[in-house]
Amino acid sequence: APTPPSTMHGVTDLHPAADLHPPTPLANARVTVMGLGSFGGGEGLVQWLLSEGAHVLIADLAELTSLKPTLDRIAQVAPRRPEVHTGPHCTGDFTDTDLVVVNPAVPKPWTNPFLNAARAHGVPCTTAMRLLIERLPKRDHVVGITGSVGKSTTATMLRHALNHMGFDARLGGNIGGSLLPTLDTMTNDTWIVLECSSAQLHWLDASTQETPRPWPGWSPHIALTTNIAPNHLDWHGDEAAYTKAKAVIHRFQRVGDVSIESSACDRLGPIALRVKGEHNQANARLALAGAMAATGLSLDQLSDALLTFSPLDHRLQPVDDATNPRFWNDAKSSTPEATLLALKSFGDDVRNVHLIAGGYDKGVSLDAIATMAPTLAGLYCIGSTGPGLADAANAAGGQVYACETLDHAVEQALHNLGRDGQLLLSPGCASWDQFKDFRARGERFISLVTTHLAGA
Repeated sequence: APTPPSTMHGVTDLHPAADLHPPTPLANARVTVMGLGSFGGGEGLVQWLLSEGAHVLIADLAELTSLKPTLDRIAQVAPRRPEVHTGPHCTGDFTDTDLVVVNPAVPKPWTNPFLNAARAHGVPCTTAMRLLIERLPKRDHVVGITGSVGKSTTATMLRHALNHMGFDARLGGNIGGSLLPTLDTMTNDTWIVLECSSAQLHWLDASTQETPRPWPGWSPHIALTTNIAPNHLDWHGDEAAYTKAKAVIHRFQRVGDVSIESSACDRLGPIALRVKGEHNQANARLALAGAMAATGLSLDQLSDALLTFSPLDHRLQPVDDATNPRFWNDAKSSTPEATLLALKSFGDDVRNVHLIAGGYDKGVSLDAIATMAPTLAGLYCIGSTGPGLADAANAAGGQVYACETLDHAVEQALHNLGRDGQLLLSPGCASWDQFKDFRARGERFISLVTTHLAGA
């Protein structure tokens, strides 16, 4: 029988139990929300703050027209309207307030002049995740998942497995949306599954203490780590800071907590799945190890829990509905490691893969993708990293096309595809140079492919 997950990976950096501060009172408090965001977390946060009686000011660099759909949805359910300041920030919005709630997308918050001004005036700075965990019914019903690749899928698989076994499990964190508006529906039996980005974990570190209420640091009862590879160096500044932030997932755990790394789950063997790729097998093993740790159930009891799990949108998602799909949307891939995992899932058929890669430059080397060029049917390079990727891939050999845009890349790849070709969008880079986010990138790819299929 597999080793119980609680003994798979020992916690080595235990801290004594430290109670979180009592939740910050919000009734009639002035709260500045720094960055509304586009994945729904900011929307849910503002709705909840308003329902708690706070006076909310949204300070966002975007134009008001781009925020209007989100603001309209907030107005439909919230008891009052937030104040909204768009464009360049005003220092007073961050100093003449009781609390600042920071969107974790704000890079290098320790150097941000507006956050530093808030701190200098004694205004505490926090995040939506910190507001949530201060108020959760039970800390020992929280599972956190982090990693450079696979955390969204692993977190969703875990929630799926818990729900399949009859547990009330909620999914939140980096995957989008907000659990704050659902706090009043949670009980002591509710399991909270949090996908934790490096930026979110940075804000849970004791070293990011804010005046006047120092934060003791927080880690979940069950901590799962998929893998760690260089990423988001533009946000953190260097690899050491990124790795330090990721380690917060277990740094403040207590005696009796559980920390599991994906590599420790290999002994669980193959998992019955409908989704493609050995990387998804690894995700599934880690998710089921987390479910075993949470519930005490055995692997045999959980063996069919993921049979009905479908791939997430934009994560090695088949675009065509054929029995043998040929078009794959992996737009969520924002690291070279994610692209390599996607390619590995094709096995020997990788020689038929036409790969579209490139995008926003996060300061991470793409050499790992470039060296794959000779094994592919074609490499189509896009975005701000496209020229450099094309140069490196040409040096390695193979069929390389400098396409600049996704539209041009799809057009060129469809021309070259042939009868046995597979077209894969797995950029290995963020999307922000040409798209609002990875979803917009993936939706554009789907649109281009479906238009082609409709005319074929």
